[in-house]
Amino acid sequence: METKQQQHSHLVNLLKKLIGDPYTFIEEGSKLTLRQYQYQVVQAIYESIRNKAGETFVVMFPRQSGKNELQAQLETFLLVVYGLSHAEMVKVSPTWKPQTLNAMRRLERVLDINSLTRNQYMKESGYIFRYETSRIYFFSGQPRSNIVGATASLLLEVDEAQDIEIPKYDKEIIPMVASTNATRVLWGTAWTSRTLLARELQKAREKEKRDGMKRAFVLSADEVSREVPEYGRFVAEQVARLGRNHPMVKTQYFSEEIDAEGGLFPPERIALMRGNHAFSADPRENCTYCMTLDVAGEDETPTADPETGEVEELGNPRRDSTALTVFEVDMSTVDDPIIHKPTFRVVFRREWVGVKHSTLYAQILAIAETFNVRWLVVDATGVGAGLTSFLSASLGEKVVPFEFNSRTKSDLCWNFIGIIESGRFKDHKTLLDCKEQTEFWRQISFCEFEILPGPQKTVRWGVPDCTRDPADGELVHDDLLISAALVAALDDQDWTVAGPTLVVPSKDPLNELDKGF
Repeated sequence: METKQQQHSHLVNLLKKLIGDPYTFIEEGSKLTLRQYQYQVVQAIYESIRNKAGETFVVMFPRQSGKNELQAQLETFLLVVYGLSHAEMVKVSPTWKPQTLNAMRRLERVLDINSLTRNQYMKESGYIFRYETSRIYFFSGQPRSNIVGATASLLLEVDEAQDIEIPKYDKEIIPMVASTNATRVLWGTAWTSRTLLARELQKAREKEKRDGMKRAFVLSADEVSREVPEYGRFVAEQVARLGRNHPMVKTQYFSEEIDAEGGLFPPERIALMRGNHAFSADPRENCTYCMTLDVAGEDETPTADPETGEVEELGNPRRDSTALTVFEVDMSTVDDPIIHKPTFRVVFRREWVGVKHSTLYAQILAIAETFNVRWLVVDATGVGAGLTSFLSASLGEKVVPFEFNSRTKSDLCWNFIGIIESGRFKDHKTLLDCKEQTEFWRQISFCEFEILPGPQKTVRWGVPDCTRDPADGELVHDDLLISAALVAALDDQDWTVAGPTLVVPSKDPLNELDKGF
């Protein structure tokens, strides 16, 4: 049996071991084993702090691969190791709610789990965690937040750095280490090449080339999957559902930057959109059809972004034609165990210029009845609300109103791209004498996009105002393109076959992964 002196000596040695190695500290304290790619990051950061090197690290992990849990474990470790040295850490997130609040909750959970910190820490002023004399401060990096004056003596963390504005970082955040040379870590997920994270990643890689020290930790889903097979299966489902080249798949899972602006439809995406089926103005037996309608007219009032409250005009408020697209719906992909969504094949288009809505109503209703459409998506923005109301009175719940604002139009773009990239949007064979199809592809060729700064990932897209085709000098609009894109609103509809259906909800593997990482 050990004596008290031996027990004390054993405890002292254990504590020395724990505070000397983050891997052992986390494993013994939180009963959590770090993955290899996580340990490499923690070890590099700790070495910089311990040697007072003041290095800047960039950590770019795929979505749900353990970045946030790793932060909380690292923060807990540093609070304990430097508990008697009056060390100060600062962590900045793009928003206070929910990101900063979530970061504090994650740290608090780890502090409660770890046997060395449980009941030993304090929370001060609602945004500071203290262990002995060490503290970590949590701030919002929103453009209007006031964080000037804070100092990081040990570590400065910037979470989701791709969503922090560069002027905010340069003027208010990085000065926090001006007098301390504290280590800096920018955490995040790939987005465009114009972000703060992308800029700092480039700097880190340039330093790596000069001295060989690893400062950029960029991980893809493939590397995570080698250690977490469940993650690989989940990402494979996302690729099947959205397509490997969807911007969200490329950035969030494979850490690949995308352009911030340019043409929305590169040749590879256009090739995916072209189908081999025939044009048809008449429905086929035993086929399901749906329609989408972009309504001509000028918005009566500017629309406000529902998240920011800022008033913002639509990208192209004056559209001089009403455009309709008819889709034949392939239900086979609804039964696909991964996709669970239909495939949409364009079979017919119609465009009206300068036609009164009262006249349009009768013609649109006739086409809807001819194809016996299951759904009709209608642009209900501004003056389109009246036509939507008339159609709803005749077709009832088949009508799906869609109101455009900066947020909904952005979401429509991302969802439309997802349908295209997963092979679920197909145009009919080329018809040389089909002016609507020719015009549709012309609008596709002139469509541009711009990704706006900020965590909302808002994209502004369409054919720019006053665009003229240099071939003939004619103005190019985007009515037929918008009509086609409205098919994305149909993905949210219930496409299950009528009759009793047993739906067994499956577990989201990300929920399980989040428990430990």
